[in-house]
Amino acid sequence: MSEHALPLASLDAPQVASTPSRPSRWTGSAGAAALVGASVLVGFVVQHLLAAPNVTLVFVLPVVIAATSFGFRPAMLAAVLSVLSFDFFFTAPFYSLRIHSADDIWAATLLLVIAAIVSTLAANGRRRRLEAEREAERANALHTLAHLVVEAAPPPDVERATAQVLARIFGAPAAILVEREGKLRLGEDSASLQAADLEAARWTLSSGTSSHADNYPFEASTFDFWPIRREGSPALVLGVRADHKDDWPEVPAKYVELAGAYLSASLTAPRRP
Repeated sequence: MSEHALPLASLDAPQVASTPSRPSRWTGSAGAAALVGASVLVGFVVQHLLAAPNVTLVFVLPVVIAATSFGFRPAMLAAVLSVLSFDFFFTAPFYSLRIHSADDIWAATLLLVIAAIVSTLAANGRRRRLEAEREAERANALHTLAHLVVEAAPPPDVERATAQVLARIFGAPAAILVEREGKLRLGEDSASLQAADLEAARWTLSSGTSSHADNYPFEASTFDFWPIRREGSPALVLGVRADHKDDWPEVPAKYVELAGAYLSASLTAPRRP
């Protein structure tokens, strides 16, 4: 792809490849309900072998599976559905939410408490595991970018890789803008920017301060931008679309600055013959 330095107002480039779509909000709820339904079937099989209070043990398993597979909220849904299912199907009077036996009331209450504790612990473990996996993926992405710089890859290749690495780290399209002769040029494989985004990027470059989507005075912008300045290198503005910040690293600036440092090094490094 050839390079063209265009006025800021007319910047445009093809959109980067779309990132994986987020799971539906109903996936976890449907999974939790299905797990509880399976537990009801198991309960019917074992109810003749166990006393009613002991059948509650069958309903702890879907809570654990929901917590480790879907997270805290689906696990709590599974806990509530488990208690209601136990009450409705396995306590007298049957097929009613009323409970006449004190033992059954105690069993249902204990099931809810145990399920809540187990779901919290399992969901926290899942959250830590997923965060560790994300951190490993982010580190691997930056390692890939560093390898290109060490190998003295052509700047367009490093620009393209920087946009792709930021997209992997943040789970959102990324934009790379390089200042050339007083103009900002959109880098290789960068996301498309609208007029409000370009205005925010220009302000970020001139002020040397990051700008954030939906914050004054750039409420119409959909990107967060960070300025990158290194001696001997063209000024950079790196942006990430801010649709789903819940998926972002805890300290996003750290990753943007690292990626920007690698790109700046590539733009200043002598090329191999």
